[in-house]
Amino acid sequence: MTGVWTWSYDGYDPEREPLVEALCTLGNGRFATRGSAPECTAGTTHYPATYLAGCYDRLTSIVAGERVENEDLVNLPNWTLLRYRCLPDDGPPGDWLTPDAEELRHYEVRLDLRAGVLTRRLVFEDARGRGLSVHHIRVVHMADPGLAAQRTLFRAFGWSGAVEVRSVLDGAVTNAGVERYRHLDGRHLMDHRSGFEPGGVAWLSCRTVDPGIRIALAVRTVTRPARRAQEATTSQGTVQTYRLPIVPGRSTTVVKTLALHTSIDLPAADPLPAAVHVIAGAPAFPRLLDAHKAAWERVWEQGELHVPGEAGRILRLHVFHLLQTLSPHTADLDVGVPARGLHGEAYRGHVFWDELFVLPYLDLHFPEVARALLMYRHRRLPAAREAARLAGQQGAMYPWQSASSGREETQVLHLNPRSGRWLADRSRLQRHVGSAVAYNVWKYAQATGDRGFLHSAGAEILLGVASFWAGAATFDPALGRYRIRGVVGPDEYHDAYPDATTPGIDDNAYTNATAAWVLARGLDLLGELPEARRSELAEQLSLDDGELARWEDVSRRLYVPFHQGVVGQFEGYCDLAELDWEAYRTRYGDIRRLDRILEAEGDTVNRYQASKQADALMLGYLFRPEELYRLFDRLGYRLDDDVWRATVSYYLRRTSHGSTLSSLVHGWVLARQKGADAWRYCEEALLADVADVQGGTTGEGIHLGAMAGTIDLVERGITGLEAGPEGLRVAPVLLAEIPRFTFTLCCGRHRGVRLRMHTGRLAIRVPASHESPLAVELPDNRRYTVRAGQERWFRL
Repeated sequence: MTGVWTWSYDGYDPEREPLVEALCTLGNGRFATRGSAPECTAGTTHYPATYLAGCYDRLTSIVAGERVENEDLVNLPNWTLLRYRCLPDDGPPGDWLTPDAEELRHYEVRLDLRAGVLTRRLVFEDARGRGLSVHHIRVVHMADPGLAAQRTLFRAFGWSGAVEVRSVLDGAVTNAGVERYRHLDGRHLMDHRSGFEPGGVAWLSCRTVDPGIRIALAVRTVTRPARRAQEATTSQGTVQTYRLPIVPGRSTTVVKTLALHTSIDLPAADPLPAAVHVIAGAPAFPRLLDAHKAAWERVWEQGELHVPGEAGRILRLHVFHLLQTLSPHTADLDVGVPARGLHGEAYRGHVFWDELFVLPYLDLHFPEVARALLMYRHRRLPAAREAARLAGQQGAMYPWQSASSGREETQVLHLNPRSGRWLADRSRLQRHVGSAVAYNVWKYAQATGDRGFLHSAGAEILLGVASFWAGAATFDPALGRYRIRGVVGPDEYHDAYPDATTPGIDDNAYTNATAAWVLARGLDLLGELPEARRSELAEQLSLDDGELARWEDVSRRLYVPFHQGVVGQFEGYCDLAELDWEAYRTRYGDIRRLDRILEAEGDTVNRYQASKQADALMLGYLFRPEELYRLFDRLGYRLDDDVWRATVSYYLRRTSHGSTLSSLVHGWVLARQKGADAWRYCEEALLADVADVQGGTTGEGIHLGAMAGTIDLVERGITGLEAGPEGLRVAPVLLAEIPRFTFTLCCGRHRGVRLRMHTGRLAIRVPASHESPLAVELPDNRRYTVRAGQERWFRL
């Protein structure tokens, strides 16, 4: 049974295991281990894997006759592997037991979200009634981000004898967790060395191919009753074999404790001696578990969201996975937001624009982590400048997919599993990723009041992106406006016009509108910078009076197409053919990946008014209606409630929702305008991963942006919340399905501000401190203050 703080699976279903393993992943912001069965190696059902944030490797493969480079988040050696079999006194040895064994009688997986603990219970029984119960407990330590541990408890019933246990440190792993990538070389680890130290310690060292990151794992295996192991090294790992006596009524225990160190850790040290030293002094399992639970309790105090009912249960799981990927430990790392978490190998562990959906939560709860993720972008600003230069542009052009270096990591080919054909991948033309990075900089500074960051690293990022847009826009005398050509929008389906010989489409509304917004914010920022800093940046970016006048002009005269009374997704969208949606739903059922269906038919989605996900409607996600209308007014366009409602309705009918972000954005937009179908889309966003609505994708890694977005939907979307150093602004657009909830946040210098929303009422509690009262603005310009140590209720 699944409770408020637990996530459980009863019964063994091989087809469900990839989903279970992904959703039961444990992590601490530095590394994560999938929730796989300890008994199993990688195969079609099980995929044990451990991923270290920021640990990428580059390999070249031959695909469709071409040499293709890919940089992947590396699957590290498997530290969890534990093989066991029964050696009864009255019979021959049994087989090695796994969840797939015929003798399996009971199987339960339980994830404790409050404590960050995964338990797995198995019961085996043979034809003679002889049984073995197995209870695994696993943690990836939240207090010490270099440690993890796994305790296994065996109990016999109906027999006596011994359990033979093999504690394995397995370096013979590859990146093979995504079927459509298996044509590519996945052998990222080389130069394996292994050995043993006193105290039951086995170690394994290896390195990645390129750039040669050195990795060391030290695993201490301790048994009760205590026994010495037979130790053996393999070509890529170690095996420690124990023969442990077992009788009914008494348990036998095996504890594996891991220390993980690499050459990218700070401070720099030789990973192998560091790992061996740490594991030698690591506490016993009970103390490790207590410290781990205490650390999770502190994290939950900052990050928790309370929502009643099933929605709240799923939202808590989403918060849990977000905090495993991006915890307070992440603030010390040079890493970005991996779109699929540290939970699998889909998207190769790359960083896209998903921080756009993740950072709002971190701004409110863990601002230090948000700042660190923005610094990941700042450290790769030189690569973005070089990319712009090579494209014949100025400023900074951030890549659609980023990994270790900041260069463009988007593959040049992608496989359509339906047709089996390798196709050109043009998604790198999603230049709007730069606007997302700049938006995150601005919103972080607005939420936290961190002007030091905004005036230093933040200014260099935002102004670099603004400079790129000013240069990328070309003036069209016939329109009297600036245009941005040859891009791909958030929709992703349309990467060219029908029968065109060149890639890209022109004047994507989202791209152009956000570019205008970035330019306007760039001008605002230059206006507030101290004179010395403004002069320094102006010299770096060649911002003379003429260039700034161009920024102003482009920010007011970028072209946004309209057609049939709605915002046009891009120029020429209205000229595309209408798709017979019902015919395709009847023929295929699930048409989320309409692009793959059409390509397999010999057609192309470029011919149709069909979108994978929200594109123009993303503007309604980023901006409140009044903000969006002001942005369009600055551009010289009239946008009001009627036009926006018509725009939302138009694209809802033409979207296949091939991305988990699609239902999230549509639900958010409809909630803001109190649309009748808002909850239907919000609910689909909630279920995206737990119900695997994309059909097998969750097992390849959770969708971190969609998970974070559902949390943000409650915390900022429903409340209309804006938090900053000046105080809180609340303008609710309530959803009947989520009538009440509670969460804590950071606001200015106040930490732990608690906000409780009930139908028609709002409570704000400010923790006791020496800080000034917190200012609160409610609808109709009602203004109040809440003193430190006080809670106040307001009617909405």
